[in-house]
Amino acid sequence: MDTVLNPKKCIIFAPSKRQHNLFTFLNFRRKQTIAKQLTVRPLRGRVKEQPNRINEKIKGVKEVRLVGENVEQGVFSYEDAIRLADQLELDLVEISPNAEPPVCRIVDYQKFLYQIKKREKEAKAKTAKVVLKEIRFGPQTDDHDYNFKLKHAIGFLKEGCKVKAYVFFKGRSILFKEQGEILLLRFANELEEYAKVDQLPKLEGKRMIIMFSPKKGK
Repeated sequence: MDTVLNPKKCIIFAPSKRQHNLFTFLNFRRKQTIAKQLTVRPLRGRVKEQPNRINEKIKGVKEVRLVGENVEQGVFSYEDAIRLADQLELDLVEISPNAEPPVCRIVDYQKFLYQIKKREKEAKAKTAKVVLKEIRFGPQTDDHDYNFKLKHAIGFLKEGCKVKAYVFFKGRSILFKEQGEILLLRFANELEEYAKVDQLPKLEGKRMIIMFSPKKGK
């Protein structure tokens, strides 16, 4: 048996004004969230410019001088050079734009940049690895102790280290500062074959200091 609803007895629930405003606000916030998710944000920072002109970016040039191991070296028209780069599936890279004609290489440009960065990193590492060794004397150092320290200084310089030698004056021994200076000048004279003097003997507080750098090829 089917049930028939009496429309007069049906109760229709209508939202209040407060509920309607709440629904409207929530719907608005939902749309805002979706819009944020769909928004494409611009990339931060500037795009790095390439340090060299390559391929079609080499403009206003009729001829180029090709150098490198994988091509015949010489002066070529720009059209022939770019055609050769295309045949080798490599890039035409301008390395000396101010030369006449400009000098170019045919290489893989990404590998070319990688090799440059690698060499710069190695050069920086070599510069950062300069080691400073210290050698201390007293104003009345005997010959045995002096020769022992001279031998160590020569070893340090041969290893590529810098050497800081100083005479330490304790208490009243500061009266012998001239004797300390003579000792350091003697030390410099005997290291002449292995080192160059960066700083002559200089009194700093209770220490008289002399600085050495290794000579190249020693």
